Amino acid sequence: MNIAITVIKSRRSVRKFKDTPIPEEVVRNAIECALLAPTARNEQPWLIGKITDPALLKKIAALTDNGRFIADCRICFTVFGKKDAKYCLEDCSAATTQLILGLWAYGVGSCWVAGDKKPYAEDVRRLLNVPEDYKLISMVAAGYPADVPVVKKKDAKETTFSERYSS
Repeated sequence: MNIAITVIKSRRSVRKFKDTPIPEEVVRNAIECALLAPTARNEQPWLIGKITDPALLKKIAALTDNGRFIADCRICFTVFGKKDAKYCLEDCSAATTQLILGLWAYGVGSCWVAGDKKPYAEDVRRLLNVPEDYKLISMVAAGYPADVPVVKKKDAKETTFSERYSS
């Protein structure tokens, strides 16, 4: 099987991490993958942060509703988007996906934590001193997996159609 297809098909959301450091080369390459994401009109409206300070990770985790595991990850990436960019959400979501796949290609697990439209988004922005013209789109908690859950996905027959949908 093609290596890229293997990476995509084997990726799982990971919420339990080992305390193993992630090499800077892996972090750099994953960020470069994010920066090469498709973007409408080549606007590249993102600002991507990396947080490794345990105290700061705990503060971010405490702000979230479903991201408490951020406190125990080795690194958390934040993806902010320019508020006035027409396709900010789409572009930053593509960057988030490519970041996640770039990490997984090195065996680094991650979990996407919502940012857009969440009540804590502005608090995270202020905590990280990100300029006001950006909004939080996503956070990615990452580290080497302590556990990789196998979750059953819906069958393609339930979630796809050809030409026109019929029930």
